[in-house]
Amino acid sequence: MSATAAALAHADDLADFVAASPSSFHAAAEVARRLTAAGFTYLDETAPWSVEPGARQLVVRDGAVVAWIVPGTATAETPFHIFGAHSDSPAFKLKPQPTTGRAGWLQAGVEIYGGPLLNSWLDRELRLAGRLVLDDGTTVLTATGPLLRLPQLAIHLDREANDHLALDKQTQTQPVWGLVSTLDDAASADLLGELAAAAGPDVDPASIRGFDIVTADAARGAVFGKDQAFFASGRLDDLASVHAGLVAMEQAGTDASHIAVLAVFDHEEVGSGTRSGAAGPFLQDVIERVQLGLGASREQQLRALAASWCVSSDVGHSVHPNYVEKHDPVVQPVLGSGPILKINANQRYATDAAGAAAWHGWCDAAGVVSQEFVSNNAVPCGSTIGPIAATRVGIRTVDVGIPILSMHSARELAGTADLHALSRVAAAFFAA
Repeated sequence: MSATAAALAHADDLADFVAASPSSFHAAAEVARRLTAAGFTYLDETAPWSVEPGARQLVVRDGAVVAWIVPGTATAETPFHIFGAHSDSPAFKLKPQPTTGRAGWLQAGVEIYGGPLLNSWLDRELRLAGRLVLDDGTTVLTATGPLLRLPQLAIHLDREANDHLALDKQTQTQPVWGLVSTLDDAASADLLGELAAAAGPDVDPASIRGFDIVTADAARGAVFGKDQAFFASGRLDDLASVHAGLVAMEQAGTDASHIAVLAVFDHEEVGSGTRSGAAGPFLQDVIERVQLGLGASREQQLRALAASWCVSSDVGHSVHPNYVEKHDPVVQPVLGSGPILKINANQRYATDAAGAAAWHGWCDAAGVVSQEFVSNNAVPCGSTIGPIAATRVGIRTVDVGIPILSMHSARELAGTADLHALSRVAAAFFAA
């Protein structure tokens, strides 16, 4: 289980990627930046597209991005191999009129996004990141350095804190970001002004007409443990998968028998039901425009989709040594022992027998050992973009990922070797 030099290099690159991607909008922009540097062409959804064999292209929609490689021998009936993931993570999101405070403290008005482990956000330095929409219609990305902290109440003031810690979601989750000593200080404080300054000198706080801003852990991802087996970072759910697909896409060629696609969706943590989520039309729109660019008729489009595959990649649960009873008594994937194939009888994951067989074939091609994941019958599992995308587009789909601990914590724990292994399987999937 010790990490190889290649796995350590992959983890270091992932740490850089997470640091550059504190929000879904930053993640989409960073994927686009790296792929354009690798020779991809950035397309505008509102402009005509020219898609032809040999094309390497991408399009961004808000916090989502889809990129594709059309093989040189592509025809109107060429199928797709789609590697899907999501760009958002549980966090706190700024409310309107976010500059608040009391008792000499400046605070940020936030609401809860998704299902974070609230206590894990205590006593950490946090960033704010996302997008600002200005009065002229332009959108700018912004990200502060360490700015916020959600301080925990001292044990002396809550002697039973170690017996039960339950945070009130309104009154006890408002982070601090400054101090005021006078009424004038309080009146001049402006959290949006901090975000405008972080966006650049040309952004006037008075020009901000809308914003989508979330918190992110300010600490960089780090490798640690015996044999450097562990990697801890914020937003591993699901930037670990986004990064795995991105690295595979950067290395992919144009000689495959299918169109390789990286599809990164937003809003998975809140149900995917948005224009940039997996339940929206984004992927379907892109697929159709690519097929139309190749001259496909409706008959040819449907034939290509019937021969296509989607790999939905998201994190899953490693067996936890302190809570073994929460896991299936037999199927117990362990962090560091390979990527996982996610299975659920009620189709919370899209994997079926055909998908399992295909996944194991791609793992064999990559020289990677895979594990299986299934929930304890008494502990219902969550879901992913897999069943949603399969329903929306009708493509055969298999759910996979890496095992982690501390899922939905502000800082999650993965296996260094698993991160690299997942990217290798993604590369084999694109090359198959």
